[in-house]
Amino acid sequence: MQIFSTFEYSSYIELAVSDLERKGIKKEDIFIVPLNNRTENRRFFDSLHRSDGVSLIDLGMALATAFSVIGASIGFKLSWGPIYWGIISAFIGFILGLGIKLFIFKVIRKNQRLLRGKHSEVILIVDCHAADAEAVEQTLWKNLALGVSKVGSDSEI
Repeated sequence: MQIFSTFEYSSYIELAVSDLERKGIKKEDIFIVPLNNRTENRRFFDSLHRSDGVSLIDLGMALATAFSVIGASIGFKLSWGPIYWGIISAFIGFILGLGIKLFIFKVIRKNQRLLRGKHSEVILIVDCHAADAEAVEQTLWKNLALGVSKVGSDSEI
């Protein structure tokens, strides 16, 4: 039976491995795979087939609506009329909202990501007998595993 678990890269992995070795699991039956961090920056604009769920134009559209209402209202007193001033102010509101969102994502959120740091995860694979599976699983959970899964043949489960 194999037990897969994921950990954040920390000292808890070493504690889990030492606990497993104390319980009789051999070093040859423990396999640790570190995951690599993302080296390239995230794509800023979404494509037709891929989206990250972050919208850049939502604030721009809201400000465009608000500015167009205000611009059209003021436009009754101005020389070009309410339609032109509504369109002009909607464009200004959209550009302002887009600029605010770009600033938030490029500057503020990037600084928050740098302060938090990027920690990759580590996959720990333990090959053990079905009788030891419950003890191994409890040891991994006790040492703050992010997730644990058991895989075995039908005769072992």
